[in-house]
Amino acid sequence: MAGITEKQQNLIENLRNMGRVIVAYSGGTDSAYLAWAAQQALGDAALAITADSASIPSSHKTDAEAFVRQFGIRHEYVETREFDNPDYIKNDANRCFHCKDELFTVLERLGNERGYTHLIYGVNKDDLGDYRPGQRAAKLHQVKAPLVDAELTKAEIRELSRLAGLPTWDRPAAACLSSRIPYGTPVTIQNIKTVELGEEEMKALGFRQFRTRFHGELVRIEIAREELPKALNLEVAGKLTAIFKTLGFKYVTLDLEGYRQGSLNEVLDKTLLTVLPATASPARNPAA
Repeated sequence: MAGITEKQQNLIENLRNMGRVIVAYSGGTDSAYLAWAAQQALGDAALAITADSASIPSSHKTDAEAFVRQFGIRHEYVETREFDNPDYIKNDANRCFHCKDELFTVLERLGNERGYTHLIYGVNKDDLGDYRPGQRAAKLHQVKAPLVDAELTKAEIRELSRLAGLPTWDRPAAACLSSRIPYGTPVTIQNIKTVELGEEEMKALGFRQFRTRFHGELVRIEIAREELPKALNLEVAGKLTAIFKTLGFKYVTLDLEGYRQGSLNEVLDKTLLTVLPATASPARNPAA
């Protein structure tokens, strides 16, 4: 099996052979590493693009901008309008498909207009085993996954990022704000902004890896197990209660299983999931 240095060399070479690329760049560990690698391979022929969407926390956009400035990576925003799509708003198990379909449609159009040859995104080898409808959208739009092609795992990407001096190497796992809303509960700009405000307050208390799950009048807080003792302190618990009650929640709960990625997927019956076609986009307004 190839070592991580060899995998990185293979990644750089693969990117170099792509010509001109647009990187779907969220600012997380994987997409930041991919944007950096693309810049190493292609220079100004690589363009990192971030979705200007209400579902992306403002603090994540700020961090994403700081990263590209630090490493001289060409970067732009594009407006995405997934909140105009009723199939996204209703928040069934295919929500992520509709989000990524919107993003890749916008990037595809921009790439065609400017003469970019490939769209790429930061899915890694470990992501392939989870339920991720966005990967279907990537296949639909022929978006390439260079980190998967290089067989890079999350841990390897973190280590290569550390060796390259990227400040994102140990960044906590991130996801869009809509992922905090349980399937079946409509996603609105109001409820995700409520989540965002609560999570920013939690950061100010010193918590690093956590999620706030929106359940109507109740908020369920997941915190990394190593940070749980702090949350169980009565004084800190009181501060958490005050934060979320001020935001309108009647009940504030702490999930004793702690933080885990994709916890809302635990309630899904995979056999009942609606499978969208892989050859055509769902009905949508092209002018939207």
